[in-house]
Amino acid sequence: MNEKFRRLALAVLSLVFLVSGCLLARDLVRSDREQQTNQTLAQQVQQARKSQRDAAAAMPDRPVSPYADSGLLRQYDDLWQENNDLAGWMQLEGAGIDYPVMFTPQRPEKYLRRDFYGKRANGGCLFIGEGSGPNAPLVIVFGHNMRNGTMFGQLNKYQDEAFAREHSIIRLDTMTQEREYQVIAAFRSRVYRVDEEDVFRYYQYSDLSDPEKFQQYLEQVKAASLYDTGVEASFGERILVLSTCDKEYTENGRFVVVAKQISQDVELPEELLAKLPEGLLP
Repeated sequence: MNEKFRRLALAVLSLVFLVSGCLLARDLVRSDREQQTNQTLAQQVQQARKSQRDAAAAMPDRPVSPYADSGLLRQYDDLWQENNDLAGWMQLEGAGIDYPVMFTPQRPEKYLRRDFYGKRANGGCLFIGEGSGPNAPLVIVFGHNMRNGTMFGQLNKYQDEAFAREHSIIRLDTMTQEREYQVIAAFRSRVYRVDEEDVFRYYQYSDLSDPEKFQQYLEQVKAASLYDTGVEASFGERILVLSTCDKEYTENGRFVVVAKQISQDVELPEELLAKLPEGLLP
């Protein structure tokens, strides 16, 4: 009896080991595929930017429009034609971020576990949250804190003040505007229970069109920050929020970086505005 039990236990353990190994192999293959997909997208954008620079250098006396016939920025036109859910592109040097940003207002978390092409992906895509938008006064972008460092897996580097000062500029372009933001603050938070009072639910802010609400929001951001960047924001300046999970901090923990737009938007000519789909109008 004991021998039969031992053999059964060994068989079960062997099966568990085999299944675990298969699942691990599947996840590794999927992770590799996700990284390759994102690298290919980034290379496509980089090549488009290079082609535009080369064209401008070849004709210094003839301004080369940064916009394609569609009215979109040339470097994103091809990708947007492939997937109209593309809303922007984020670059953050030092944190390994060079990714598309998706926006699906009817299904905000559509890309939580999907890649740019809609395929199953553990890392998903960076995406703009509910109640926000690429041209909103407050743009909130969510991304997974991946162990392999992809997506927002290196965002927590902003816990370090020296790193934040060295990498204070975040680039988040839309389909029609090249935008730069400067870091205001970085802080730890969590998803609060409904019954908790006197807490800062940064993830529930979307409308900062009221000066008093804007100031209240900014004061809470500053109070929560891990350090003082010395950077202030004024009413009317667009705010960018990057949010990811922070399980090491606490249950339902979050790590957040807040920045303000420092670049000036380009006023698009009427002929370009007439070409843009309604969802991309500023």
